[in-house]
Order: sequence, then C-alpha cells, then structure tokens
Amino acid sequence: MKKKTMMELHRISCEQFKHTRKIPLVVVLDDVRSLNNIGSIFRTSDAFVVERIVLCGISATPPHPDIHKTALGAEDSVEWIYFGQVTDAIEQLRGEGYVVCSIEQVNGSVSLNDFTVEEGKRYAVVLGNEVKGVCQQVIDMSDYCLEIPQYGTKHSLNVSISAGIVIWHFFKKMALFTEL
Repeated sequence: MKKKTMMELHRISCEQFKHTRKIPLVVVLDDVRSLNNIGSIFRTSDAFVVERIVLCGISATPPHPDIHKTALGAEDSVEWIYFGQVTDAIEQLRGEGYVVCSIEQVNGSVSLNDFTVEEGKRYAVVLGNEVKGVCQQVIDMSDYCLEIPQYGTKHSLNVSISAGIVIWHFFKKMALFTEL
C-alpha cells in the first residue's frame, strides 16, 4: 500500500465546498472554551459536510490563530453564526424546524446507538462546556438528550471527540438519504 498524494485525494476548494450539498445537521457549541476544540470541530464538520456551526456564549469565533491551528482552514469553508445566548440559538433552530438533541448524560437520555435519524428531518446537536456540559436550560428545551455509550472507568470524553462521534453517527445515517 502507498499513501495517497494530495492530488489523489481529490479535495474540493473552499468555494466548491460552499456549493456542495450538506447533510441537514447543525452543530451548536455552547460555552466551549478551548479554541483548539472549536477548530477541531470545524475540521470535522468540513469533513462530513455539516450544514453549519452555531457558536454561543464564550465560544470564540473565527478568525483566530488558535482556531485555525486545528481547523486548518475549515473555519473558512463551514458556515457559522454566533449567538450571545444559546437559548436564543435554540429558539431560532426550533423555529426553523430542527429537532434539537443535546449531547449529555441525563435521566432518560437515549443511547446514540439506539437513536434513529429520520429521513426528511433536520437536526441540531448541542455540545456544551468542557467542564459543565450542556446547561439545564438547554436540556429542558431539547427534543432529545443523546448519550455516547462508554464502558471504561471514565464517563466523559473531550468535546471535540464527542462531536466527532456524533457527527459521524448522523453523517452515516443521513448520507443514505442525501445524495452526496
């Protein structure tokens, strides 16, 4: 086996990405403090053609060198918007018809393995602060709380890792419905 060259990867340009069909998924970051995590989530969102990212609260916004360090330019390809209050973002997304899913461990949460992504629906996934997680007010506004199953001694994952797992879960289901 031989590693592929950049030419063999057939990467599209930032401008082509903007016109590429996206999966109907919005990623909401509420009070994510690490700019490296934000950049990583931009890069993952680019890889799996996420519709847009919503940055809220203390979450930093591009342009910023520390976001760029891990995003590697994905902050220029993936559409994003900022809200001072995450609740305003959630209200707007619900008004636009999105099913809101907080990624959090709560009583009554649904295992990500058991969650059915339905054709024709648009989803917003909310990821919270690295220490405090998704705030209770957002949990109360959510249609679902999804929990990533974990079997070791730790019961939390880095927010960018959680985002990658969740985005991949939605992508592999939505790609079946969306001609990409």
